[in-house]
Amino acid sequence: MTTKPLLTAVLTLVMVLPALADEADQICAEAEERYVELFGEPSDAVQDAEVVLMYKYHFCPARITVKPGTTVRWVNVDKRTSHSVLLKDGSQPESDRIFPEESVEMTFLEPGPQDYLCGPHWETQNMVGMVTVEP
Repeated sequence: MTTKPLLTAVLTLVMVLPALADEADQICAEAEERYVELFGEPSDAVQDAEVVLMYKYHFCPARITVKPGTTVRWVNVDKRTSHSVLLKDGSQPESDRIFPEESVEMTFLEPGPQDYLCGPHWETQNMVGMVTVEP
């Protein structure tokens, strides 16, 4: 058995990952610009919730860490696409479709990681995220 194909695959992945991260960073920067355009202030100015933006089949940021009792607000800043939020553990029903400029909220009480996804786009677009609750 030769390790050359495996080594080639690993090296290719190492070279591609930074480009993918750069693309996600760029998309999230655009999402923030769109949020400011729509709501007149940056998303981090919101005081009653942690904001996650939905844009171009991404959650921005895709991973957040919050304290117990924190409300997370997902806001769709896309122009035409609707999304949803579905907790992978099934502890909550999938949200209704969130159309552009709409939002949905969930409050997280229990410590630990909580994976979530966009019901219509997780398989085809890999639209997934995680909320980690830490005391």
